[in-house]
Amino acid sequence: HLIAELDDVPERVLDLGATPGAPDHFSMTSLALRGSRYLNGVSRIHGGVAAEMSAYVWPQIQPEENPMGYVTNGADVDTFLALPWVALFEMHMGGGWRAKLNDAGFWRQFIDATPNHVFWSVRQVLKATMLGEVRNRALVQYERCPAMRSMAGRLTRFLSDRYKDVLTIGFARRFATYKRDTLLFKDLERLTSLVNDPERQVLLLFAGKAHPSDVPGQQLLRHLFHISMRPDFQGRLILLEDYNLSMTRELLPGVDVWLNNPEYPLEACGTSGMKAGINGAINLSILDGWWDEAYNGKNGWAIPHYPELDPDAREHQEAADLLDLLEHDVIPTYYERSVNGDPEAWIQMSKASMK
Repeated sequence: HLIAELDDVPERVLDLGATPGAPDHFSMTSLALRGSRYLNGVSRIHGGVAAEMSAYVWPQIQPEENPMGYVTNGADVDTFLALPWVALFEMHMGGGWRAKLNDAGFWRQFIDATPNHVFWSVRQVLKATMLGEVRNRALVQYERCPAMRSMAGRLTRFLSDRYKDVLTIGFARRFATYKRDTLLFKDLERLTSLVNDPERQVLLLFAGKAHPSDVPGQQLLRHLFHISMRPDFQGRLILLEDYNLSMTRELLPGVDVWLNNPEYPLEACGTSGMKAGINGAINLSILDGWWDEAYNGKNGWAIPHYPELDPDAREHQEAADLLDLLEHDVIPTYYERSVNGDPEAWIQMSKASMK
């Protein structure tokens, strides 16, 4: 019917969906590329990757000169900003803060002017609430499994406001191999010593699910669960099932650090770190997607990437760099306290993250 309406020969229409290497297939992506006025990736790096991937549509020019641009994704503030922050903003400026979302100068001034003890109090309220919600979800999981009921108390012993001064790292997303969900666990002996340091403990909160057809992703989840059941990780690593939008609103505002370590350059954008950042959580991420544009050296940490190395060497090096950042930067900064007992350096970085 389409060909008849266009009064065109079938070959010309089929050519619009042609893709090199697949002469017998009609590609909807190719059709869209050839039929769209505007084309974009969803971050600066992704725009470059997309330009390379679609270069066959414009063979006469270099990929960097073709029409593929980028518009970096965003996160809706009204949806993901936690209510305690909303209450604080409205107490100081009424509902007018929503009209200031694009005013960078205003937010720099307003957040810097917020007293550190007030800022930190809101962060701790969010963290205490989050720990309670995680505890409730975890207990429901453990109660379903007869073999784990007797362990439920031990596995959730750190999930209360009594432990809101323990550094808490969150990682939640779809489990897929390129997300490298288990990169943090490549050196279990070293990680064990970090999370179990009696003076500087660490709580790891992981959540996610794999596609029903993604067997490798399911294997990553299974591997992570087995680690969480090891005696030295029981209670230190919590694995929540069935990650969804409701859990996002509970988890992201309350964690201290949001971890993201995809394989560069496969992260299209990665907006979960934005949702954490607007609530004052600090990003620890590979310089890919949106974080490559947002990281400024003061608002979080960047995990180096080594695309020139072979896959095994790359995983080893980037995992070691991640643990180095935790041991020498993240953990010491969090546990450094001023004379009044507040983590001043951490609060400044948290404010920079929110800005």
